Amino acid sequence: MTQPNLTDDSLASLADASLTDEAAEQPAKLGRKRDHTRDPEILDAALEVLAEVGYDGMTIDMVAARAKAGKATVYRRWASKAELVIDAVACMKKGDLDPTHLPDTGTLRGDLVSMIKPHSIEDGEKKLQIMGGLMSMLSRAPELAEAANAAIVEPRAAANRILMQRAIDRGEISAGCDIAALSLIAPSMAAYRVLILRTPVDRQFLISLIDGVVLPAVGLGNQPKDAA
Repeated sequence: MTQPNLTDDSLASLADASLTDEAAEQPAKLGRKRDHTRDPEILDAALEVLAEVGYDGMTIDMVAARAKAGKATVYRRWASKAELVIDAVACMKKGDLDPTHLPDTGTLRGDLVSMIKPHSIEDGEKKLQIMGGLMSMLSRAPELAEAANAAIVEPRAAANRILMQRAIDRGEISAGCDIAALSLIAPSMAAYRVLILRTPVDRQFLISLIDGVVLPAVGLGNQPKDAA
């Protein structure tokens, strides 16, 4: 039987083919998984810096220093400052009001006043300061404006709509009330006070809004003030 004539070149070719086949059979090695454990700290740091210096003055270096993280760590997760800010603002929603656990005192005034708590006042003012830091960017980035509205304005407005709808359902206020517009009165005036007048929002101011603006707007101008 004649043996095939295997030259050095043909042997090398066979060896290469064998190695290629073995490589094809090996499962692809997965890259190193990205570590997301620092994300909450970095996002919180981004919000703090944003509230202090605004979007234009904010840098990735500032955020990394505040979070005690490496600049490269931040850039591996977010390719740009805009991406980081959008994520940070979007994550603010997670700590907001639970619509299933709103006050239910039996009156609209009682419910609205019960919403005024030291933590909610502090949290609300911080969010408005963050919105102030975003002002220069909102007109240029519609997705950022949407994230800011969803995280800062909408949660409070949604709670107000629920409380006002309850008042309609129990016959306390007229079904003709435009609760979509009325629910934005307090958030809008609080934003004006913080961002334009540079004046803190406190309990007295919020109660004056309830008694002097919101309740008269829904036809409840002569409510007892005992719950203040």
